[in-house]
Amino acid sequence: MKTTIVCLTVLILATSATAGVIPQPVLVEMRPGIFRLQAGTAIVAPPGVAEARQVAGYLASALAAPTGWQLKVSESTYPLLRHNAIVLGLSAQSAAPAQPEGYELVVTQRGVRIQSTTPAGLFYGVQTLLQLLPPEIESQTRREAGWTVPCVHIVDYPRFAWRGMMLDVSRHFFSKEFVKQYIDRMARYKMNVFHWHLTDDNGWRIEIKGLPQLTQVGAWRVPRLAKWGTREGPREGEAATDGGFYTQDDIREVVAYARQRFVTVVPEIEMPGHSLAALAAYPELSCTGGPFQVNPGSNFYEKVDNAFCPGNEKTFEFIDKVFSEVAPLFPSEYVHIGGDECFKGFWKACAKCQRRMADEHLSNVEELQSYLVRRAEKILESKGKKLIGWDEILEGGLAPNAAVMSWRGMEGGIAAAKMNHKVVMTPTNFVYVDYYQGDPSLEPSTFGRLLLSTCYRFEPTPEGVDPKLILGGQGNLWTESVPTPRHAEYMTWPRGLALAEVFWSPKASRNWDDFAGRVEAQFQRLDAAQVNYARTMYDVSVTAVRDASGKPAVRMSTELSGCDIYYTFDGTNPDSFTAKYGGEPVLIPGDASVVKAIAWRGGRASGRVVTAAVK
Repeated sequence: MKTTIVCLTVLILATSATAGVIPQPVLVEMRPGIFRLQAGTAIVAPPGVAEARQVAGYLASALAAPTGWQLKVSESTYPLLRHNAIVLGLSAQSAAPAQPEGYELVVTQRGVRIQSTTPAGLFYGVQTLLQLLPPEIESQTRREAGWTVPCVHIVDYPRFAWRGMMLDVSRHFFSKEFVKQYIDRMARYKMNVFHWHLTDDNGWRIEIKGLPQLTQVGAWRVPRLAKWGTREGPREGEAATDGGFYTQDDIREVVAYARQRFVTVVPEIEMPGHSLAALAAYPELSCTGGPFQVNPGSNFYEKVDNAFCPGNEKTFEFIDKVFSEVAPLFPSEYVHIGGDECFKGFWKACAKCQRRMADEHLSNVEELQSYLVRRAEKILESKGKKLIGWDEILEGGLAPNAAVMSWRGMEGGIAAAKMNHKVVMTPTNFVYVDYYQGDPSLEPSTFGRLLLSTCYRFEPTPEGVDPKLILGGQGNLWTESVPTPRHAEYMTWPRGLALAEVFWSPKASRNWDDFAGRVEAQFQRLDAAQVNYARTMYDVSVTAVRDASGKPAVRMSTELSGCDIYYTFDGTNPDSFTAKYGGEPVLIPGDASVVKAIAWRGGRASGRVVTAAVK
């Protein structure tokens, strides 16, 4: 009887451990028993493969801080399970069907084997292995925990090749140390593209040695703290002290760090619009001649010229100089050129632009933007790169070989795919993680609304297009309302978890309730890693409705099933002793002006008190 109880306990622990893995693996087969990690456990890599040895070293490093053990890394041609060892094996044959990032993970009571056709697959197998260990494995300091892994057989591979997150470092500058941390967290959830938004109206963040004013002037603005878009512009003589930039050595360091985690860094250099920081440095590249100042977050759009002049040949000399230095820094296939939200009003009044339109037989300013993008594409191609841009680059005619990142819904991506161009889907209503993720009354000021459950519903491949042309998808963190690293984490997680699963896991396996439970398990890991994250999925949503007789009422809900909702109308804070919501609209009593509500889960308060006006 005692043996039966022990086996049952182990099986329960194993099942609960695998229940927290994100993204959901393709195939999981639970087996009885556990493997116990020990100080003498060996990590074995295939011989003579530098990237595989690197993955083994990465695993040893990830285990070292929380366990206090320096596990030995060795090389061996013997690919099978070994006693008390974690064996990484490369083979032309893999259980993951024809997927270079796929892997097979086998855990027995004797040891662990991760098999793949590529080092990238080994790396993703390691990420799953780390998630099978107790949450304390995420700590950067030594912790006491039972370092066990459930016995399991996993076969896994990604649905999409492009699994990205974008970080805007122009609106607010983030240190290279934080950028590395951001990449680390992406990699834990098998994301593989870091889109680095390096330039915009509010700061130029990358050193260009041949154009020193870009960082001497363009990287700095006057300090402001008011809400973005309402800030006072620069005052005469005011010092520009807020900002920063990455040297080319910084860039190389981040790119190398990302490469070790099989993350590709795609730089974005905005053009022709969103270029005020560059024009502050080199005003002669504008239509109006300046002078300009880097914008601190004031309302200037359509009032101040912030676009390169496509009629000026110096603009293309500038683009060539920039790309000549950018291209060698980034081994990525693509360079992003922006192309969005370009105000073209100043072009219409510019003699150089009008002359260019006449000489090139361009019918309108949209075609003039396309002219600039096409020339930018040729410059990039001369440096061995491909162009990708936001969906506005479709306007006026798409450059011959360009890829499109579709942000204004899916329509631009669909149009590009039907023209046989490659597409990354990034529609605002599913992936803009700078939007409110909970009740605006409880959240730091921003705009829009994007719930965790909405992220999870995202489907990157629309009907009617060739799926092979959809490279994948990407979450975007614009930082107008994100001034600090901790808040950048808060806005990304857990919505980044939802997107990671959308981009990796089979569509057919998607299940919101199951995912939400795994998110709760991930919260323990994020706590151990000291990552700031949002718990807004526990908050109550209050909607004004009318009951069957037409009287004013409120409906209450939570993203998670299994929550109890308690509420009040008298202005006091609710708890489990106040009225409990029964699922049907509740009439607003008498002269009540507010309703307060809170969710409880598992016998305790899980969300925050939400206050909604009802009159």
